Amino acid sequence: MTAPATIRFKATLRRPAHPKGATWRFLVLPAAASAKLPTRSMVSVEGTLAGQPFQATLAPDGEGSHWLKVEKKLHEAAGIAAGGEVPLEIAPMAKEPEPKVPADLGEALAANAAAMATWKDVTTIARRDWIHWITSGKKAETRVKRIGVAITSWPAAIAAPAVSTVPAGTARATWGRRKPPRKRGQGGLPREKSVNQRGSAAKLHSDPVSICTRRIRENG
Repeated sequence: MTAPATIRFKATLRRPAHPKGATWRFLVLPAAASAKLPTRSMVSVEGTLAGQPFQATLAPDGEGSHWLKVEKKLHEAAGIAAGGEVPLEIAPMAKEPEPKVPADLGEALAANAAAMATWKDVTTIARRDWIHWITSGKKAETRVKRIGVAITSWPAAIAAPAVSTVPAGTARATWGRRKPPRKRGQGGLPREKSVNQRGSAAKLHSDPVSICTRRIRENG
């Protein structure tokens, strides 16, 4: 089996606007780099960021490309601050790694044997997608609600037959939901925090040319 080709590119490291005080950063892949990936949906990759090795799952940005969440440990090891350009080398992983189950989801699964049975029955990619959907909620209450949706959806899928054995015309909804719900056209790209917003406003009021222009406008 031929190893996936390495994709090399540079991207700007960005600071998320939410949640407040977030220590992680993110970057958006150039269109040309994203186009070399095998899918437009989420894809797990491995490679290096400024020479630092990492594994991560890229997510669609809602605009035809992908974005990468860069944890604090990685961007600090790379020595790249928000606003800086960072070189990357990535390649799709040959085998999807088993995702780490968040503590709150793990507790909910442990308390529901039927949901746990379905969780173990679905594919690694399906588990990855569910975890991403649950953890991408911006508010704590949203996360709790999504775990509830997952736990109540999975038990109905336990007795689901293999796809190849489902009779033609059988409604999949009767098996239970095996994939997380998605809104059409919804992108997962975080909103970037503008680090220069206040500085730009201050410059507007202190710059001599701006002051003169403003006074001319005020005096007609």
